[in-house]
Amino acid sequence: MSTKEYRIIPQDEELARQQRDLQFRPADPARARVLTSRQIADYNQSGYVRRFRAYEPEQILAIRQYFDRLLEKTVAAGGNSYSISTAHLKYGGVYDILTNPVIVDRVADLLGDDVVAWGSHFFCKMPGDGKAVAWHQDASYWPLSPSHAVTVWLAIDDADLENGCMKFIAGSHHSGHLTYRRSSPEEHNVLDQTVENAESFGSVVVDDLQAGEASIHNDLLLHGSDPNSSTRRRCALTLRYAAAAVRAGSGWNEKGVVVRGQDPSGHWANPARPTVEYWMPWSTEGMYSLGITPPVISSSKK
Repeated sequence: MSTKEYRIIPQDEELARQQRDLQFRPADPARARVLTSRQIADYNQSGYVRRFRAYEPEQILAIRQYFDRLLEKTVAAGGNSYSISTAHLKYGGVYDILTNPVIVDRVADLLGDDVVAWGSHFFCKMPGDGKAVAWHQDASYWPLSPSHAVTVWLAIDDADLENGCMKFIAGSHHSGHLTYRRSSPEEHNVLDQTVENAESFGSVVVDDLQAGEASIHNDLLLHGSDPNSSTRRRCALTLRYAAAAVRAGSGWNEKGVVVRGQDPSGHWANPARPTVEYWMPWSTEGMYSLGITPPVISSSKK
């Protein structure tokens, strides 16, 4: 298990040292294997792929129970509900989610034959915690170049407007790297960048999801979420992927796992699965031990 910690938000000086090429690179609809060519064309135009079923209800229940234990451990150690980051280097269960073919198949349709998975971060909004995520672009925070990456947002809990689900600005990824300001304390932003007048770049799309469903968005797409005003928790696991040809600064190449094809240059470290956990409650063996018959999830087109 890796014990190295990486900055969730790199410093501006780190990013400035890397000359980043931040412009949208469209996917080829003719390459559609799991996604439809229509879905890929829509992704090129709008910047996202809406809901798909990554885990069945029985499986996401087990994943939620697994996360509950991780969260309890993290809080006891002085962390909070946003502290569990780069989790695939520490926990075998998160590594298994990151490398799940149901997810990776769809990502590969957007990024190409050679894909690395380099990030895994739980964003867990507790009821009434007052935290928002201001309009931002993922690529703005990442020491990656060129910009050819996506985030998969996996709902651990049901996510809707009341408990602070994610929202997109459709088509905003075509505007390149947008100017931002530092967030003010009054915004209670989980991160630290705010893009002003975000809705001038496109229309707002609500990314409400049921637990076990996921969406995919481009690294240049504006997105954010409001505070959780409900009595229900809203937890999600964000999974980060890039084409293997992308280069990472600040040592982030150490986080990258080759999940499809190969990395001919050897730039990405391709760490092995952490061996700290041998039993996953949503694996076939784990579910049988809980008295649950594991469902079969197909990676066929939906």
